Amino acid sequence: MKNNFLKNYAYSLILVSFILLGSFLGMTLGAKAVTFKPLGDIFLNLLFTIVVPLVFFSVSSAVANMKSLDRLGKILFWLVVIAVITGVIAACMMIIGVKIYPPGAGVNIDTSHIVRAEGSRVSDQLMRAFTVTDFVDLLSKKNMLVLIFLSLLVGLAASTSGEKGRPFVHFLISGNEVMCKLIKYIMLYAPIGLGAYFAYLVGKFGAELMGTYFRVIVLYYPVAILYFFLGHTFYVYLAG
Repeated sequence: MKNNFLKNYAYSLILVSFILLGSFLGMTLGAKAVTFKPLGDIFLNLLFTIVVPLVFFSVSSAVANMKSLDRLGKILFWLVVIAVITGVIAACMMIIGVKIYPPGAGVNIDTSHIVRAEGSRVSDQLMRAFTVTDFVDLLSKKNMLVLIFLSLLVGLAASTSGEKGRPFVHFLISGNEVMCKLIKYIMLYAPIGLGAYFAYLVGKFGAELMGTYFRVIVLYYPVAILYFFLGHTFYVYLAG
């Protein structure tokens, strides 16, 4: 059991250890800890850069590699249904938690300078949710829903193209493997990146983190752990 525990959670323990180390350095060095920020930004920027091709290849290759389109339709239908149901349950639990323990109590934020957007029609909102005006806009993580939708269409088109489309299907599958391997390489740097970023955060915003942010942590983690056991148990039950 000890060997299995270390095998499954060793990397997570290393991450937590570096985060704690970074937090300690931030408390010790104070404002001087800002020198660690570039090391943390490198890790975050690598993740932000890889997220678009990772999502595209993972979604499109999964759809393109499916043999039965009927099975794909059922999977997508239940995926949406379960995502909506579990999302509503999670939102309700957090709303109840915020009502019981308001994390933003005593915090005043000036919003007078914010320009509020004009209301738009539902049709326009749907159009912006599922389409963009130019291909290059897909390369931004801001349009993630559009990217997922197009990836589904690309995978569907590749799957229904027959033998002529098989080379492209292999390309998508190969691309997904490469992206997964790239993520593993980036995550090798995660302990240093996260440790450095937490050192910067605690060093610069130490007092605030121990105040308002601490109240958020006190609320979030107990509710998240509770939902983990309730929601995921229900999900596993549905999955059989």
